[in-house]
Amino acid sequence: MASMLKQSRLLMRPTMLFNSGGSVLHSVSRPYSSEAPARTEKTINTVSLLGRVGADPQLRGNNEHPVVTFSLATHTNYKYENGDWAQRTDWHRVVVFKPNLRESVMQFLKKGQRTMVQGKITYGEITDQQGNPKPSTSIIADDVIFFRENA
Repeated sequence: MASMLKQSRLLMRPTMLFNSGGSVLHSVSRPYSSEAPARTEKTINTVSLLGRVGADPQLRGNNEHPVVTFSLATHTNYKYENGDWAQRTDWHRVVVFKPNLRESVMQFLKKGQRTMVQGKITYGEITDQQGNPKPSTSIIADDVIFFRENA
């Protein structure tokens, strides 16, 4: 009976996002084990954005955990009942962790450039200078496609 009550050793795997000063923005620890879960379930977290870069990408974090961030604007056009048109702009915070992609984004992506980002959405908190937690939403880029403007 005692052998049936065997406990598996759980380890914690940290996932962290950093701000420009190297402080942790978002940290989640997920347990993992050498044993397969009793049931696995497929989930999907996919985001595709096509828009314009709001500012030149910035290298943040620290030497151990570098991250590149940039903002991306997308917009939606809509028409009011009276016939007037309006445009709503949404700003997205994009973070790049992959080393080769990070370097390419820093080298080739510039403010105002049209780009496509594919990745996943993540939610967390940023602590402001007064110590107040603020909700944060980021897109973790898996791929960034650079578009060149026609001259």
